[in-house]
Amino acid sequence: MSQPEFTATGVRIDRWPRSLTRAGEVRIEDGRFALLTSYGSEIDSAPLGSVRAGRPWFAKADEAVATVNGTRYRISGSASGRMLDALRKAVSRSRS
Repeated sequence: MSQPEFTATGVRIDRWPRSLTRAGEVRIEDGRFALLTSYGSEIDSAPLGSVRAGRPWFAKADEAVATVNGTRYRISGSASGRMLDALRKAVSRSRS
């Protein structure tokens, strides 16, 4: 198994209107984007090319929104900006 391209722990993951985990993990690994609970169970995952992520105008500075398999998740934490950058880089690498 290879090392993850990006991993952030201690992030809050919400699926409107409820919180799924307050200390979850976001991981980009082997061409996949994954959201995990604090116990390591998978919440959702998808190939990088099918994931949409960004920061809506109404989001706080430490929030991002990711759409995975048609479900919108709000990701909060200091790593949300780094996650968006890592996701953009990984998607552009996978397309080249």
